[in-house]
Amino acid sequence: MTFLSSFRAAHPRSGPLLALGLVLVGSSSIQVSAALSSSLFATVGTLGVSGLRMAVAALVLLALARPSLRGRSPRAWRGVVLYGVAMAAMNVLFYAAVQRLPLGLAVTLEFLGPLTVAAAGVARRRELALPAAALVGVLLVAGPVGGVDALGVGFGLGAAVAFGAYTFLAGRVGDDTAGLDGLALSVAVGALALLPVSVPAVPRVATGGWGVLVVSGLLGVALAFSLDFLAVRVSSTRVVGTLFAMDPVTGALVGAALLGDPLGVRAVAGILLVSAAGAATIWLAGRAAAAAPADATAPEVAPVPPA
Repeated sequence: MTFLSSFRAAHPRSGPLLALGLVLVGSSSIQVSAALSSSLFATVGTLGVSGLRMAVAALVLLALARPSLRGRSPRAWRGVVLYGVAMAAMNVLFYAAVQRLPLGLAVTLEFLGPLTVAAAGVARRRELALPAAALVGVLLVAGPVGGVDALGVGFGLGAAVAFGAYTFLAGRVGDDTAGLDGLALSVAVGALALLPVSVPAVPRVATGGWGVLVVSGLLGVALAFSLDFLAVRVSSTRVVGTLFAMDPVTGALVGAALLGDPLGVRAVAGILLVSAAGAATIWLAGRAAAAAPADATAPEVAPVPPA
């Protein structure tokens, strides 16, 4: 991550803006991947598709990063394992919530995780208005909610905890590792954790379905997780936690473009509100980052030696 650290130091205002681009591309790849893999849900199952996608992504990232298993501190290994477990739990719990709840409610509940991470990182109370505005925008995009299943809400809140841990641990693993090797190991941990649901699903995948799984794994896991990981490295967990509100927004836009889902006035208002909250977050983060080097480089006053 030497290049990213140098870029962040040399261009403090550009880091949050670059994070926005990374999150948008990653979120769009997740939504396109979901649209592609939805054709396999009926035969393979949502959990089976999720586990197999994670396995494909793990193989690709391990081949590209070629991480070493030596020379890592116990703290670094704990971060890698917890990050991978958070990935696996986030996928399983979200799909379990979607099976019992309307999609809009499940997405909103899951977003509470990164929203909490973003709120915990604010320096001043008035900045809490930005993640709160993003939550309102997500609610508008999600639309009205009908019947609520208590167990489904529990799954959704569990997915929120996992998503929050995923957001927080991305920064920790990035600090402890170089390049994408820590991410590759974490995705491999997530794939191993999902073996109980992915292995039984293998016989149910038709010959043509493997191509869909490979593309879906590359887009929705390998590329998306890598971009999220890099977004935290060039900005902060607070910024990225708020920008994750773009997930339901891009979901609505991809659904309208690829699946013909209509966008009502409520959804458009939610998209505009999320976009405004994200723009304000980026502006504030860029201003704070630009001011930080000046404070950090202030000369220190040497202590006066005793007479």
